[in-house]
Amino acid sequence: MRKIREVLRLRYELKLSCQQIGRSCAIGASTVHKYLKRAEAAGLSWPLPEGWDEERVEAALYPRAQPGVVEKNPSRTPPDFAAIHEQLR
Repeated sequence: MRKIREVLRLRYELKLSCQQIGRSCAIGASTVHKYLKRAEAAGLSWPLPEGWDEERVEAALYPRAQPGVVEKNPSRTPPDFAAIHEQLR
């Protein structure tokens, strides 16, 4: 389970470094740095708004990709693998 809330608390309340937070939470300093960068990009600050649980924080930092429309280029057809296989024999 991710420890995003604890990472944010330790950083903004106690002003700990990434290495100190990593040791405290038993995660890598690079993971701590990644969490902090994602929180900054998502506009999260400490303290978090009322009612935000771990799942809501995680959803803000890691939004699900919206299923997009895959555009296909009609002028480009996939290769005929059966024909290629025959040619390579």
